[in-house]
Amino acid sequence: MVKAGNALKKLYIGLIIFFLYAPILVLLVLSFNKSRFRNHWGGFTLEWYRSLFSNDEVMSALWTTLLIALIAAFLASVIGTAAAFAINKMKKVPKAMFLGITNIPMLNADIVTAISLMLLFMALGFSFGFFSVLLAHITFSIPYVVLSVLPKLSQMSRSNYEAALDLGATPFQAFRKVVFPEILPGVLSGFMLAFTMSLDDFIITWFTTSPDIHTLSTVIYAMQRRGIHPEIYALSSLMFIVIVILLILCGRTQNKIQKK
Repeated sequence: MVKAGNALKKLYIGLIIFFLYAPILVLLVLSFNKSRFRNHWGGFTLEWYRSLFSNDEVMSALWTTLLIALIAAFLASVIGTAAAFAINKMKKVPKAMFLGITNIPMLNADIVTAISLMLLFMALGFSFGFFSVLLAHITFSIPYVVLSVLPKLSQMSRSNYEAALDLGATPFQAFRKVVFPEILPGVLSGFMLAFTMSLDDFIITWFTTSPDIHTLSTVIYAMQRRGIHPEIYALSSLMFIVIVILLILCGRTQNKIQKK
């Protein structure tokens, strides 16, 4: 019975992994398909990877997407970390209230957030474009950073910070050498979450952008009407591989920090 139960558990986990990664595996295979048709294998080729870098529309959208994602993730990490410090020092009732407020943007439907931000920018007289998309991405990324940093702050002992002050360190030195290394894994996790969410977003970007600013999600949506080009399969495969490498590096960095 025990062996049968273990076998069922392994089968269950295996099915979950299969359904999660089978579509990505299909994408990787199609990126090397010489035929432009998804239901026909025309042989192995690297043509789509070579032509990808000469496609000005896609490459321009890629650089815009990466720039917005990096800036939004960095600023969201700074603001979210500061907010996590403030929330962590609050009393029980205000802390629970602010945590609830922080959770709302993540639980709220993207379409509601998108329309709300669009109306806010219109009311404030913001011109839609790069800046409006960046502000929108920072806004919905901050809660992910807050919820990544807060557990690390809760685990950290305040006595270490106070001991550093007693030994002659300035508040900034104590923060840099004692506090920040303790919460760095949470900050890195929040940064990666914010970066990934920004990279992936379509609905909020669609409602806050202008015809002159295109991200990968908006370009791919426009392409869908005339058919997705195999170059997008190649780009998606490269992005998946890069994200996996970044996650591995972040995991190793967090393990080294925790050991120290």
